[in-house]
Amino acid sequence: MIRRLTSDDHKFCFELVNSQPAENLFIIGDIEAYGYDKNFQKVWGEFNEAGELIAVLLKYENNYIPFATGDFDAEGFAKIMDEDPDFYFMSGLKDITGKIEPYVKRPLVRKRQTYYTKCTELKLATTDVSMVKQANPEDAEELVTLLNNIPEFSDSIITVERKRRGLADGTSRSFYVEEDGKMVSTASTGAENSTSAMVVGVATLEEYKKKGYATACVTKLCEVLLNEGKELCLFYDNPSAGAIYKRIGFQDIGFWMMYTFER
Repeated sequence: MIRRLTSDDHKFCFELVNSQPAENLFIIGDIEAYGYDKNFQKVWGEFNEAGELIAVLLKYENNYIPFATGDFDAEGFAKIMDEDPDFYFMSGLKDITGKIEPYVKRPLVRKRQTYYTKCTELKLATTDVSMVKQANPEDAEELVTLLNNIPEFSDSIITVERKRRGLADGTSRSFYVEEDGKMVSTASTGAENSTSAMVVGVATLEEYKKKGYATACVTKLCEVLLNEGKELCLFYDNPSAGAIYKRIGFQDIGFWMMYTFER
């Protein structure tokens, strides 16, 4: 049976999604931030015959994210999505979204796959992180300037105001290395919640690469958050970049899928 979840279901919902905190980074963060009954966010759950919650489907604006640890009613979830006139995105772990995809009647426009990896323990415990500093809200402008000077971030939508707000309210943390009187390398968290966070914005100016600065920034970031009991996760497309993260302690946990459907 599938039904809408309410705050009365929170305990059971979080028992399910917190069984895999890194995999459910977005679901956990969105529920912690906005709950179960906003006009832009809704949550459904599937219950088995014993009344146990076995699957969750979260809607945030136009995007649906499903999660289950075993078999679930994929056709039922697809029906909920198809009946929503606002629906045109679905994202989530490939093993789960792949079961729903055949039942979605809305025409598929685009599908993207990225590696999804998480860290629960550091491997590079001996990495020198003494030069790494944690950013304050006052550092937002310099951090954004650094990212804007990196070709890979040329299409980034990050603004100084947004960066400053994230650093101030704790939804994001940034770490950086300075050389020659300026920031030259950085790594940040995004979508932080009570149990997990995503590593984002890993960047180094071209002339300062191959000095281990990015590795040091990511290692320090992971060290701080792992000590708080949080799991870290990240997406990557480039296998060579993935190899660097794996040396730090990240392990692949599957593929993250992003679907765009016809509006």
